[in-house]
Amino acid sequence: MKTKRLAELALLTAVALIIFIIELRIPNLVAIPGVKLGLANIITVYAVYKYSAKEVAMVVFSRVLLGSIFGGNISAIIYSMAGAVMCLIGMLAVKRIVPVNYIWLSSIIGAILHNTGQIIIAIIIMRSFAVMYHYPYLIISGCIAGAFTGICAQLLIKRVFASKSS
Repeated sequence: MKTKRLAELALLTAVALIIFIIELRIPNLVAIPGVKLGLANIITVYAVYKYSAKEVAMVVFSRVLLGSIFGGNISAIIYSMAGAVMCLIGMLAVKRIVPVNYIWLSSIIGAILHNTGQIIIAIIIMRSFAVMYHYPYLIISGCIAGAFTGICAQLLIKRVFASKSS
């Protein structure tokens, strides 16, 4: 990997971490565990459409690991990593079908898969299906947050590609 490419990926990781840490300081909008905006995923959606799967995975896994450490909640890494893996696999698959003009759809699917991964881990850890009660709320909030982050990523891609062509 070239130095310039590695520096770009490191910068994306740093920006995603900064957004993540800032979002941690925003009070929860609803009282349902796991519901949040996921603003750092703007960077993930952008990276999925601009970089290779391996490069995006490096950014996402670094962000999840460092975010858990910087956020002071290392136990959350299991939930975050499960969600991130499912989200990443789904978005990389959807990327083949959904053109860059509709990446907000990819983001919504990624958000749904992220929540699904977290619920699966919660079921395994708690050994109870009681957490499924939260799943419909997580799916609805995931669709809303996914659409928002996807639209932001789409605007970012248009802006970056427009500035490179001029």
